[in-house]
Amino acid sequence: MRCVIARFPFDLTKSGVIESMKGVKPEPLVGDSVLIGRRHYPAKQVGSVITRQDRRDFSAQEVVRAMTTLGFKCASIGEAPPAPVLTPVEAASALLGSPALA
Repeated sequence: MRCVIARFPFDLTKSGVIESMKGVKPEPLVGDSVLIGRRHYPAKQVGSVITRQDRRDFSAQEVVRAMTTLGFKCASIGEAPPAPVLTPVEAASALLGSPALA
């Protein structure tokens, strides 16, 4: 299937992507990820392996779009939940620490 990544056309197949990613250790997940086999890979890592281009040349969304079209499952890791807002009394109590229970 013809996919365009970083303005360059690539003829990709699902089996070809799986073969390209064999033996590649997944990097820590940040942002979008692609499930290939039983492993989750960052979208940028998959893009750089299958296109042999620098990661700065394409976006993660381009890779996600191409991989979704090929039938791979893609996910986005959400932002960390915001820290709970504490009242001034709760903040002071947290700074002082809770009393040790005997």
